Amino acid sequence: MKPRKKRETFDPAFPGYVREIVLDRDKVGSFDAWPFSLPVVKSLESLKLHPKVTFLVGENGSGKSTIIEAVAQAMGMNVEGGSKNFYFSTRTHESPLGEYLKIVRGFEREKDSFFLRAESFYNVATEIENLRLSVAEYGDKSPHQQSHGESFLALLTHRFFGKGVYVLDEPEAALSPQRQLAFLAALHAHVTEKKSQFLIATHSPIIMAYPDARIYELGAEGIRETAYEETDQYRTTRSFLEDRAKFLRHLLAPLSDGDAAR
Repeated sequence: MKPRKKRETFDPAFPGYVREIVLDRDKVGSFDAWPFSLPVVKSLESLKLHPKVTFLVGENGSGKSTIIEAVAQAMGMNVEGGSKNFYFSTRTHESPLGEYLKIVRGFEREKDSFFLRAESFYNVATEIENLRLSVAEYGDKSPHQQSHGESFLALLTHRFFGKGVYVLDEPEAALSPQRQLAFLAALHAHVTEKKSQFLIATHSPIIMAYPDARIYELGAEGIRETAYEETDQYRTTRSFLEDRAKFLRHLLAPLSDGDAAR
C-alpha cells in the first residue's frame, strides 16, 4: 500500500513569516546557464513553505544548497552564514539566484534570522570572535572552543532567539544520531514555544522525520512535494537496516571478485 501523506497541522493565526518563495522567471535571461540550468531551478515557479518546518531533500548535486543559499541571500542574510548583521566574505559568491527570488511574506514580520551552512560554519565562528560578540549567545564560549556538534546545538538553543526565520544547510553534518534526536527536540521547542519557522536542507532521515513539516524532494525532474516514507533517504536507510547482509553482498561482491581475479 502506498504511504499516505501525513496530515499537516497549522495554526490559523500564524501562517508563517515567509509563505512562499517565487522565482521571477521573466527576469531570467537564459535557463541554459548555471544555476538556472539545474532541473530544480529550471522547473521552479514557486515554493510554498510550511509555517513551521520545510525540508529540502535530494541527492548530492540536486540543487538543495543552491536553493537554500539563494533564499538566505534573498532575505538579506550573509551567504556564508550568520545573521543579517554579518558582512564578511572569504570566497567569491558564485550563484546569482537569490537576486531572482521574491519572498512572499505573511502579515507578521520575523524578529530574528540566521543562515547556518555546515561547510562554512568555521568562518562564521571566526567572525564571531573577530567581532567580539557575546559568547553567551553561543553557549557561554566561542564556537571554536566547542566541538562541531556542540557548537551547532549551542547555536540552536542559545543564539536562535525565536520569532525568527532560520535557514539551515545540512545541520546533521556535525551531529551524531543521538545529537540529531536532541536537535529534533530543540527544533520542536522552537516551533511550538518560540514561534519560529525553519527551512532545512538535509540528507538525514532522522531530522526529516519531524512530524509537522512539509518535504520537497529535488531530482532530475525538478522539485515535488512528497511524504516522508516516499523519500529515497528513508527507503534506502530502511532497506539497509532491514537486510544489511544483502546490501553488503551486493555492494562488495564486485570488489571481491576483482581482487580474486588479480
